Amino acid sequence: MSQPVLPLQNFLHWENTAPNDVFLRQPIAGHWHSFTWAQAGQQCRSMAAALQGMGLQPGTHVALLSKNCAHWLMADVAIMMAGCVSIPIYPTLSSAGIKPILEHSGAQAIICGKLDDYAEQQLGFPPHMPVIGIDAYGTRGQQQWEALVQQHAPLAQVHPWQPADCMSIIYTSGTTGLPKGVMHSCQAFAASTEALINGMGLGRRPQLFSFLPLTHIAERVGIQMVGICNGGTIAFSESLTSFAADLESVQPTFFFAVPRLWAKFQEGVLLKMPQKKLDLLLRVPIVNGIIRKKITHKLGLSRATHIFSGAAPLSPAIIAWFQKLGILIIQGYGMTEDCIYGHFEYPGNRCLGSVGKPLPGLKTKFTAVGELCVKSNGLMMGYYKDPVLTAASFDGDGYLLTGDLAAYNHEGYLFITGRSKDQFKTDKGKYVAPSPIEMALAANNLVEQVCVVGMGIPQPLALVTLALTSSQLTQAEIVASLSATLVQVNMHLEAHEKVEKIVVMQESWTIANGLITPTMKIKRNEVEKIHQQFYPSWFSRQGMVVWEG
Repeated sequence: MSQPVLPLQNFLHWENTAPNDVFLRQPIAGHWHSFTWAQAGQQCRSMAAALQGMGLQPGTHVALLSKNCAHWLMADVAIMMAGCVSIPIYPTLSSAGIKPILEHSGAQAIICGKLDDYAEQQLGFPPHMPVIGIDAYGTRGQQQWEALVQQHAPLAQVHPWQPADCMSIIYTSGTTGLPKGVMHSCQAFAASTEALINGMGLGRRPQLFSFLPLTHIAERVGIQMVGICNGGTIAFSESLTSFAADLESVQPTFFFAVPRLWAKFQEGVLLKMPQKKLDLLLRVPIVNGIIRKKITHKLGLSRATHIFSGAAPLSPAIIAWFQKLGILIIQGYGMTEDCIYGHFEYPGNRCLGSVGKPLPGLKTKFTAVGELCVKSNGLMMGYYKDPVLTAASFDGDGYLLTGDLAAYNHEGYLFITGRSKDQFKTDKGKYVAPSPIEMALAANNLVEQVCVVGMGIPQPLALVTLALTSSQLTQAEIVASLSATLVQVNMHLEAHEKVEKIVVMQESWTIANGLITPTMKIKRNEVEKIHQQFYPSWFSRQGMVVWEG
């Protein structure tokens, strides 16, 4: 069996065979700036020479702090060319979150690109750490990207990576505790990318749009690595304000989003066209096609052959809603630890509510309690500086313990039923798995976020934040809608699982207030830490729907 082509080898292939084709497209001040494979290669090679000139030897750890942009990808390739190990850091982290990652990783330099709060984030840098800023995004360091590229001749001979070499340490976004440093080899990235391309039938020379954090494994493999392997053009968004217009302009071939974004897309459509009107128009044959085409183009998905959702389960109700518009969302399931060498649905081969079937080459099995275990060439080398946790993450046969409870149906589709650590006991002493209940409640499009809890009370509660569409309704209408959903959901639950009531939160859970991760997953422990003291009083209040405070 032949070895997959390593990431840097793929880049060198396109740099050599398609030098004048556009590789990266970056909007700055409303104007698109393009970098061909040759132009990007020249900058990467010069920056690699600069890194070596700073005394950074192969194997040295170099941090990368930036929002998604052309220079993120070029910096990552430059780090590879120099033979260094990349340490990507979420650009939304504050100095308090950045400092422990830089200290733990032992990074010897940091490249800082497009950032929203650079002045504060710099406070997390160790004293005397070399910082490379980028003029294009207004970040300043002891040295600047543009000047270094001008001062150093392009590196002629890039580092000769081997499959087993550690290429990157990815710090998990962390729903609980401090982030862990997941070590991945060149082989893991190559194997996962190849399995995804071949298993999903992803075509060559795709148009891609990168906006979810490249620090996250799904965007790193699904956009960056797939783009580099298949000779794609990768475009970026300039800002949150221009996001919709940028996406509409690009109309990518493949598109990947997380559940919260799909809910936002749905919310945006319904704010312009209420559900009753949309349903009416979709029932008219000729108008149906016009409406679907208009919405799909406006969302930037008119040319997308593969539309993915991942990072967390997506409500089957939302999947079905988009399907009525002709938008077929494919669910996928993977982890940082397995380099998303996992399960995916396929266009034309989907099963509502499942995360699909294993990618080619993935082996799976289950523990006695139903925890999914996986084995492939995409598995991590281990957790950096933590051999004890690494050993505990694998069984005796080398399978990774995912921590997810799951099961296959009779057709071989995998259904995730929850995280083993998310289960909780009510006062009745019975375990409740919150994830399936949360997905069922999220079918109501007034619900933006939901977290089912129940420690210290007889029955579970559902804490929810409301979507913007709720502003079009009275409080009585909101209560009626949520109550109807609760009744419907409870009909399908065991007695000990039935949700006593819905509690509407006063404010949304955000990255800024520390209640969701940079990949939009709810930090259940943090939510409970703040609200658990109020569970008994909320539980005792009258009505199926109550308001916080």
